[in-house]
This record gives sequence, structure tokens and C-alpha cells, in this order.
Amino acid sequence: MIDALDHLLRQLFRSRLPAVLTTDDQVRFQPPDNDWRTYVGTLSGIALNVYLVTLAENTELRSNGRVREVAGGQVLETRAPRRIDCQYLITAWSPVSASSPFEPTLDEHALLYQVTSVLMNAEPLVPSRIYAPDPLPPGFPAEIADAELPSLILAADAFSKTAEAEFWGSVEWRWKPGIYVTITLPVPFDSQIAGPPVLTSIARTREIGGVAAAEERIQIGGQVLTGSPPAPVAGAWVRLETPAGAALRTVAADAQGRFTFAGLTAGAYDLRVRAAGFAEAARAITIPSTTGGYDVHLS
Repeated sequence: MIDALDHLLRQLFRSRLPAVLTTDDQVRFQPPDNDWRTYVGTLSGIALNVYLVTLAENTELRSNGRVREVAGGQVLETRAPRRIDCQYLITAWSPVSASSPFEPTLDEHALLYQVTSVLMNAEPLVPSRIYAPDPLPPGFPAEIADAELPSLILAADAFSKTAEAEFWGSVEWRWKPGIYVTITLPVPFDSQIAGPPVLTSIARTREIGGVAAAEERIQIGGQVLTGSPPAPVAGAWVRLETPAGAALRTVAADAQGRFTFAGLTAGAYDLRVRAAGFAEAARAITIPSTTGGYDVHLS
């Protein structure tokens, strides 16, 4: 996913600064070392070095939340994603020699300001918006296609002066001004099977110290299905009735054809189901179920 972020940044700078950054070759991600400086000398225009300096987990955005969905008769549980901060150092490099009559440093400073303005105006970074009106590149991660990616631009404590001095010393280059930008990416977790859906839930309450029988309330869940193999019927009308046909409650099935009724007492009931394009169906049920299910099949 980090490579997708690299391409996103190149697209952002190229599309917003087309008069200065005319080709993809002017925005690169390699270390700003001697090889990079040799490369800059082959260009006809100014270059932007976007170097990934550090990766760190963003613990402030860590969550214990979970998302559940039903698929194939099983409940799938997915943990909320972790987040990582990708910190980039962005520097501008002119191919013009400092000994020329021009001042290449002025061009570099001008580009740094323009890049800062582009980053701040684009906050929060939304990939589909940055690539628009063109589509996202093939294979672009769906998890971030329309996501708002948090960013932190020019944080005062992004890189200590000591660390920065050590960095430039390691690439054997004099101190060079740059833009520090941190962009946060999600790290999604794989879904895990949590088990089958809960079809019957029973709650019993008793007053503390009381002698009366516990009050019992039951919640049931089922699914409206059709065909073979069974497929869910979304939006079906489901009514709970007494055996005599008196309506008690009516709900609509969700996108997976699932419905629930809560606060029920034990006994005999009927389920009546209607959906556009299907014949009405009804079935008698006993709560709690002795068979373990309350599904209704339409034809």
C-alpha cells in the first residue's frame, strides 16, 4: 500500500504543478545520495525528491472495535485496522550549477513553497479526488480509494536537528531545507469466522431478593431465502402474528434477508412474509425454537 501512496503523491504534485513538474522523472523516491545527484544532473528541469524517512504505528488511532457481517451462514468478524504513519522528507533539486549566472537555490525555494501549498490545499488526501477526472490506476488498494488519509505537514518536531544533521551527513551532503509530511495509512486485518449467527437469545430478570418467577424475554432472528442453493431476499416484509392471525409486529429484512424480533415471550407464533415478485409465505414457529431456526423460504 505504501507504493500506492508514492504514486498518489507523484500524481498530486504533477497534476497541481504541471508547469514546473512536466514529467514523472522529475518526482522520484530514491535516497537523496550521490546517485540521486548524478541523476538530477541529467534532467532539463527541477526535480522533487520524496524520500520515505520513517514508519511508525499511530497508537492514538488504535481501536479495539470490530465489524461483523454474515456470509455463507457464518458470522465474520473483522478487527478495526491499525494505522501507520509514513513520514516523508521532500526536497527540491535544481540541475543548474551554482556557478552559473542563475541562482538555482531560488528555484528550489520557490518549488518548496508551491509543494507546501499543494499539500495543504489537498488536505485531507482522498485518492479518488486526486486522480479525478481520471480513474484510479489498476490495482489501487480499495481500502483507501475513497478514504480521507490524515496528514501532518511541517510539524515543528517532525525531525530533531541532531537527527537531521546525521541524516545529511550519512548521504554526504550539506544541510538542505525540506518539507516533512506525515501521511497515515490503514493496515487492514483479515476477517475471522466468529461462528454461526445467533438465532435465539433469552434474557431472564428477577428482582433482587424477590420470590416471584424470573421474567423472560426472547429475541429471535431469521432469514428470508429463495431458490437452491438458497439466496437472500433483501427488503422482504416480515410480520409476526398470533396463531389466530392477529398482527403483532412488522419489520423489513436487511440486505442479507435477515430480520429480528425482540422482547417476545415463549409460545406459538406465525411468521408471514411478502416480497415483490414472490408468492406470500407463512410458517408456524415455536419460541424458543426446538429446531433452532426461523428462516422462511419464498418461491
